[in-house]
Amino acid sequence: MELPDPDSVPRREFCKAAVALGGAAGLSACLGRGDGSVEDAVDGGPLDGVPAGDSDGAPARQHAWNDALDRDEAGNVVPPVHHVLRYANIDRGDASRAESRNRLEAAFADLERAFERSAAGLLFTAGYSPSYFDRLSGTLPESVDLPAPRSLTGLEDPALDETDVLVHLAGDDPAAVLAADEALFGAATAANGVAVTDASDLFEPVDRRTGFLGPGLPRERRDVDGIPDDAPIPEGAPLFMGFANGFAASQATEDRVTIGTGPFAGGTTQQVSTIRTQLDAWWSQESHAQRVAKLFSPTHADEERVGEHGERLGIDPGVADLPEDAVAYAREEGVVGHAQKAARAREDGEPRLLRRDFPTTDGDHTGIHFLTLQESIGDFVAVRDAMTGADVADETAVGSRVNNGILQYLFVRSRGNFLVPPRELRALPDANPGGEP
Repeated sequence: MELPDPDSVPRREFCKAAVALGGAAGLSACLGRGDGSVEDAVDGGPLDGVPAGDSDGAPARQHAWNDALDRDEAGNVVPPVHHVLRYANIDRGDASRAESRNRLEAAFADLERAFERSAAGLLFTAGYSPSYFDRLSGTLPESVDLPAPRSLTGLEDPALDETDVLVHLAGDDPAAVLAADEALFGAATAANGVAVTDASDLFEPVDRRTGFLGPGLPRERRDVDGIPDDAPIPEGAPLFMGFANGFAASQATEDRVTIGTGPFAGGTTQQVSTIRTQLDAWWSQESHAQRVAKLFSPTHADEERVGEHGERLGIDPGVADLPEDAVAYAREEGVVGHAQKAARAREDGEPRLLRRDFPTTDGDHTGIHFLTLQESIGDFVAVRDAMTGADVADETAVGSRVNNGILQYLFVRSRGNFLVPPRELRALPDANPGGEP
C-alpha cells in the first residue's frame, strides 16, 4: 500500500494509514509527521509523549484492560484508537522449548517496561488457537471451552483462522503500536527507549490486520469501497454504520468473561471474526429511523431514544424493556433490531460477551474486526445464534437477512477462536500446565 501525501491529509488520517502499512516504513512515516525523528524507527528511541511502563505492576489477567482505560461522560469505557492483530505460527516443538518460552516471556515483559499499561502507552494480549494445542499432542482441561472455529450459520462460509497465536496490540498513539509491533515481529532492538529481547525468529507471520475506533474516524475514511464517499456519518460516531457501541450495560464484565477454575483460571477465550460491510444501501436507501430500527429496534425509532448517533442512550442501549418474544414483535412490526435479538442470549439478565471490536479499512473496504471475550466459546455461539434470528425468519415475514437486524449488510470473511491465558502462562503454554482434569 502507498501512504497519502502527508501534507494533504490530517495527521490522524495519515497515521492510520501508517499503522495499516506497518513495519519500519510505517513507523518511520508516522514519526516523520510528528515531533520524533525518523531514526527512532531504527534504534527504538523514546517516543514523544508516550509514557514508559512497569512490568511489576501488570495484573494477572491479560485481558484486564478496563481499569487502564478512561471513561466517557456517560461512564462507558473508552477503547484504544489504533489496533493491530498479528496472526502467526510459532516455533514450539524443538528441543529448546523452555528457552523459547523464556525468550518470548522476556519479550512480552520488555514491552510492559517500555510502555505504560494504558491507552496512552500500550495494551496487548497473546492468545493461542485450538490448533496450537492440538499440535502439542495435549488435551485442554474441561474448564476450557475452545473448539475449532467453524461456520455458524448457513449464511456464511468463512475462512478459518487456525494459526498458532494471535497478538492484539492497541493504543491511542500510532507510533507506540507500530513500535511494539516492530519490536515483537520485526528487527527493532528497542521500543520507546527500552531494549527488548529479540524473539522475532520464533514467529512465522501469517497475517496482519488493522483497525481504528473513535468518534469521527469512520467519517474520515469514507474514501474506500463499501460505503458512499458522501455518507452522512455523524462526527460523533465511531462506527461506519453511524452509531456508537460499547455501552456499559450491554457489555459483560471482565469477571464474567474470566475462566474461573482449572490451570487457566484467570484467562479467557477470544473470538475474532473479520466482517466485510456493504453499506451503500444503508446510507443511500435507509432513513435515520430505519437505521435505528434495524440496529436497535423499531421501538427505539418510534420513541426517538437514540439521538443522532447514540448519545441519548448513555450507558444503556435500552433493550431490556423490549418484549421478550422477538418473533411476535417481528410479526407485528415487520422488522427486528440487531440489539434486541442479541439481548435474548443474556444469562440472568447479564450480557455474556465483552466486545472489543473495531472498524477496519483493510483491503480498502469497510469492515469490522469483531473481537469478543467470553468465558467459553459456547457463550459466543449462543449470542451469535440469537443475533442470527433464524427463528424470526422461519416464523414471520422477516427474511433471513432483509429486515432481520443488520444481517443484510454484514458478510463474515473469517473466524477464529483463541485461549488468552493468564499472564503467567502467556508464553507458549502447555495444553494442561498443572495436569488437572
